[in-house]
Amino acid sequence: MNKLRIRLSRIVVIAFASTIVLSGCSSPFAESMRKVTYAPDFKYTEQAVLRSDMDKLGQQMSLLEQALSTPFGGTPDEIEMQRNQVLVALRNMSAIASRLKTGSEGANHPFMEDYMQSFMSKVDKARVAASLEQPRYYFAGQVAGGCTSCHKVNR
Repeated sequence: MNKLRIRLSRIVVIAFASTIVLSGCSSPFAESMRKVTYAPDFKYTEQAVLRSDMDKLGQQMSLLEQALSTPFGGTPDEIEMQRNQVLVALRNMSAIASRLKTGSEGANHPFMEDYMQSFMSKVDKARVAASLEQPRYYFAGQVAGGCTSCHKVNR
């Protein structure tokens, strides 16, 4: 009988501790917990915001790949239209990546700190090359594969 009480009390304690831990992860309570557990200068990036920006980055990546898959050549107007499509996608990607980049602000996504600056420099290099009088899309093609290089590392 005494062993049963000890087991029952352990189960109750474990259930209570689990409930506290799970409630700490819930959205209304999590924000107040973060104020206590994280340093004041720590910038917490909400998962929904991160996913939303990553989705937008993926959409721009698709637009870039679509613009790059257009056959090169044709009339000067077609070449200029392709260049504009590539540049718009690269500018949008740069803006999204700068929002995602955490740098010294701190965040709960250490891989973003490690790889986002490198990604942004590749986007800038591709934008400069695509802006030339004779546009060069080699670096834009490297940017188009940029997601797989980072996400392969982080899986």
